[in-house]
Amino acid sequence: MRKDFGAKPLIYPMPVLIIGTYDENGVPNAMNAAWGGISGDTEITICLSESHKTTQNILKTKAFTVSMATLAQEIACDYVGIASGNKDSDKIEKVGWHAEKSANVNAPLFAELPMTIECEFVSYENEHMIGKIVNVCADESILTDGKIDVAKLQPITYDSVDHKYYALGKAVGQAFSDGKKIK
Repeated sequence: MRKDFGAKPLIYPMPVLIIGTYDENGVPNAMNAAWGGISGDTEITICLSESHKTTQNILKTKAFTVSMATLAQEIACDYVGIASGNKDSDKIEKVGWHAEKSANVNAPLFAELPMTIECEFVSYENEHMIGKIVNVCADESILTDGKIDVAKLQPITYDSVDHKYYALGKAVGQAFSDGKKIK
């Protein structure tokens, strides 16, 4: 028997995305956003309230970055989600992150977050921010054989029911291959 929960935003795993922006003065900002994901080959969509400093920064600068929150940075990643950029202009300094300007978009890369998607603004409507992916960059520390290694990245996911973060587990199979055993 199944239990109905109604229309709820439940999906597992839900990524923990850190959105990086600059304000009009070049001050870096970051926020934690859980409702987002890849929506096309070169497109990402994130639900962002208009009241967020991040949203206003994107609308002004026309660019943003999206980093994967990691196990090593869980506390800092949670902090940038609970501290408002409208009230706490030095939250990047408080978490000890080091921002450097992306070579591809007018938005920051954070040295402590080893994988980042660099995006240009496409549109914003009904709290849906859409960005064009122009580059994905990763620190060499999370690469194996020149590819991003999820085991080294250690991204965390968000459980919106219990409000907890979880680390991704071990690999359990080979995509586009294991199903061939049924043929």
